[in-house]
Amino acid sequence: MRVIDIINNNTSPIFSFELLPPLKGTGIEKVYATIDMLREFDPKYINITTHRSEYVYQDLGNGLFKRNKWRRRPGTVAVAAAIQNKYGIKVVPHILCSGFTREDTEYVLLDLQFLGITDLLVLRGDKAHHESVFTPEGNGYRHAVELQEQINNFNQGIFVDGSEMIPTRTPFSYGVACYPEKHEEAPNMESDIYWLKRKMETGAEYAVTQLFYDNRKFFAFVERARQAGITIPIVPGIKPLKKLSQLNVIPKTFKVDLPEELTHEIAKCKTDADMQQLGVEWCIKQCRELLAAGVPGIHFFSIGAADSIREVARQIY
Repeated sequence: MRVIDIINNNTSPIFSFELLPPLKGTGIEKVYATIDMLREFDPKYINITTHRSEYVYQDLGNGLFKRNKWRRRPGTVAVAAAIQNKYGIKVVPHILCSGFTREDTEYVLLDLQFLGITDLLVLRGDKAHHESVFTPEGNGYRHAVELQEQINNFNQGIFVDGSEMIPTRTPFSYGVACYPEKHEEAPNMESDIYWLKRKMETGAEYAVTQLFYDNRKFFAFVERARQAGITIPIVPGIKPLKKLSQLNVIPKTFKVDLPEELTHEIAKCKTDADMQQLGVEWCIKQCRELLAAGVPGIHFFSIGAADSIREVARQIY
C-alpha cells in the first residue's frame, strides 16, 4: 500500500516521523532506539533523509590543503532496507537533486526497486555549504519537478540515456515538500504555490511541510493552495522545541517565525529542561489544533527530539 493510500484510507490521523542515517563510522543502534521509542504509536511510515557529499579541506601540514569530497551520512538505502526488514514498517527514503547526477539517481532507483521500496519523498535539497547559490551536480537537476520527471520515466521503463527496460510491476510513488512560510529562495509566496502546483501536476501525490510553530501560517498556506487548485493532501511537519539555543538557531536555519506568544513563554525559561517542557506543551497545543482542523496526519521531525515527541504523541494519539 502506498503512502497516499494509507493517508486516504485511514479513518484517523496518521502518525509518522523522519530519521537521519547514522554518521559515517557509527552503527545503526541509535536509529533502532528511536524507532523502539516511538513504535507504540503505530507509525504508518518512516522517512529517511538523504545527504549530499560536501568538500572538506585537509591540512597537509606544509601550507597546502587537499580538497576531499566527504559524505557524513551515507546509507539511506541501506537504512531504509534494514528498517523495513526488522520492523515491517513502510519506509520512505528521500531522493535529492542536490549532490546527485542523473546517473546517481538512476542507480538509487534501481537499488530501491530491487529491495521493493517504492515510496519516495522527492526534494531539491539544500545547496552545498561552499556554494552561494544552488548548483546542480554535473548533469543533475535544479528543481524537484525535473527529478520527478526522471522518476516518471523510470516508471515507464525509460533510462536516463533513453534506452528501455522492463517497467517495474510496482512503480514508484512519491510525495514532495512545501513551505507554509515560503522557501528561502522563492521571491514570493505566489512563486512557491506555483511550484507546488507544478509538482502535483507532475505526479506528486501528497506534500509534507517544512516545520513551523504558528498554525495560522499553515492554515493560510493550505487555503491559498486550495484556491490555486492544489488538491493533494498537505501533511504538517512538526518538531518540538527542546533547547534554549533554538530560539535563534531554528528561525535562522529553517527560515520560520516563532509566534509572539511562544517567544514570550520562551523568555521565562531558564534552562534547557524548562525549554523542553515548554516545547512539549506548545507542540501538544499545536497538534490538537491541527487535528481538530482535520489534517490527514502529523509528520514529526525526530532528530534530537524523539523523547519529546513520545510525550506529545501520548497526549494526542
